Amino acid sequence: MPDHRIGAGVIGKRRRVRRGLWMAALLLFYVNIAAAARSGDAKRVFILHSYDLAHICGAPQHLGILQALEDEGYRVGANLRLEVFALDTKCADSSSERIARRTALARKRIEAFHPDVLVTLDDNAFLAVGLAYAGTSLPVVFSGLNGQPEDYDREHEWMDTRAHPGGNITGVYEQLHFVDAVRVQRRILPNLRKILMFSDTSVTGKALERQVQLEMEREKLPCAFELVVVRSWEEYRREVLRASADPGVDTIYPAALLLRDASGRSRTAEEILRWTVRHSKKPMIPINYSFASLGVLGGAGVDFESMGRQAGALVVRILRGAAPGDLPIEDARRYALVFNLNRARELGVVIPDDILMAADEVYRD
Repeated sequence: MPDHRIGAGVIGKRRRVRRGLWMAALLLFYVNIAAAARSGDAKRVFILHSYDLAHICGAPQHLGILQALEDEGYRVGANLRLEVFALDTKCADSSSERIARRTALARKRIEAFHPDVLVTLDDNAFLAVGLAYAGTSLPVVFSGLNGQPEDYDREHEWMDTRAHPGGNITGVYEQLHFVDAVRVQRRILPNLRKILMFSDTSVTGKALERQVQLEMEREKLPCAFELVVVRSWEEYRREVLRASADPGVDTIYPAALLLRDASGRSRTAEEILRWTVRHSKKPMIPINYSFASLGVLGGAGVDFESMGRQAGALVVRILRGAAPGDLPIEDARRYALVFNLNRARELGVVIPDDILMAADEVYRD
């Protein structure tokens, strides 16, 4: 069962860092790196992002990792050295040639830094770089993995079982809590009959489809479900407008987060979600709680900051001598309740008081 703490008191306790502060936090982080102690006793952690440093998926995981390290006494400039690199695989130019260059540069930076632990955020960084170190002496901790570990193991052997990986890699699987999210949505929309999931053809898109399918096999969904896979930005826009005009569609689950337009330019998650909010009158469930900051109505979404803290706790155990292969792969334990009240007003949605009071985050404008 997910760890979801209920109660208004949770709001004051959670240390939420909105998108506008993420970049400032990361810039401060780099200032700290410049002043980091060069003592031989300082531990070295390298954090590799799949996307840019301020990305709505990677940034909260990153901050969760830093919080977990700090909570256990690891401080930059004292007993910890950190280096960060962004593969930036979802920028306007996401060509295979550019990604190959970024991957080679990441490997070069890692090998020059000699980390005690390599942390990869999201699937692209794990696939492009993390798996390349399978079977080596470098401990690797992944966070936010959407693909099934068993599937990745068939591509490149690195794991015995989730309970006992056995090698030099462990981490946190991004459990979506999809069925839980739909149940919450039905409390908000009692007449919910059908949910439409948009996905894309990327590695992450296919992994998200598989995750949702597996969850629905384990638990019965309380409404009808339809999956629409789009292959371009133009197709996505057509399908969103079609769904917006369809009275049979009640809610959208937005998992199409990387699309190319006719000119070959990549459209990022932020662009896609903001456009969808402007052009669709359907409520959307956030995969990531931070999606509500972009105008998504909200509901139950994966708590990416908490997921980063889980990964950070694994890093701490490895820094203190644990073998990665002895540390079970964990599911992301916690989802967050988050709502955008401005969007609720636009859609004419009334969120029940008990659900709103239990929210972890509420955006009011």
